[in-house]
Amino acid sequence: MSTAAAFDEIMRSRWSCRAYLDQELPEGLIHQIFATAQRTASWCNTQPWRTYFLTGAATKRFAASLVDHVRDHQPASDLARPERYVGVYRDRRRQAGFQLYASLGVDRENLDARAAQHLRNYEFFGAPHVAVVTTDRDQATYGAIDCGAYVANVMNAATSLGIATIPQAAIAMYSGHVRAFLELPDDRQVVCAISFGYPDPDHPANSFRTSRGDPDQAVTYLNS
Repeated sequence: MSTAAAFDEIMRSRWSCRAYLDQELPEGLIHQIFATAQRTASWCNTQPWRTYFLTGAATKRFAASLVDHVRDHQPASDLARPERYVGVYRDRRRQAGFQLYASLGVDRENLDARAAQHLRNYEFFGAPHVAVVTTDRDQATYGAIDCGAYVANVMNAATSLGIATIPQAAIAMYSGHVRAFLELPDDRQVVCAISFGYPDPDHPANSFRTSRGDPDQAVTYLNS
């Protein structure tokens, strides 16, 4: 398989896993994922990301603390949240939500079940590992953009090794608690988390795949 074909296969096969097996990853694979992602391009080669990787008991303690915090606190993030979703962005967001709840057999009116599923975000969907990605405060928007590229490459590297992931901005909505739990330095801002592990192939939440828009919807070609 050519390099181009292999990369295309990785891009097409990556998906967001929402249920994991209770099986930790080999340490060597974890290091390999982050070594590959470290090659990510960044503004002036600043490489503003710094990742805090939790495993085993640390993951469970972090998840339990987050769930307790979310139940009693309003969201407060380091980075600006989306103001609203309109047009095609609203449609895509709603479609992904509909697919998830349909896979679980949760009706729109079942608010308790929907709330319980929402809390699964903060339990990392049962993943044995979670990485919290932070950016340098002084690099502002472009530092966060660089971290976005890094997050994508972490997930693609994991996919190439047969590891399932999901990016989780939900965790960043409670940045203060994340900062306190991880004892982050003042110059770090929480971007998102990435959950890692082997997927549970029998869980219904893993039975669907979100769609992608046509490339021509995203690219404008100027020829003259």
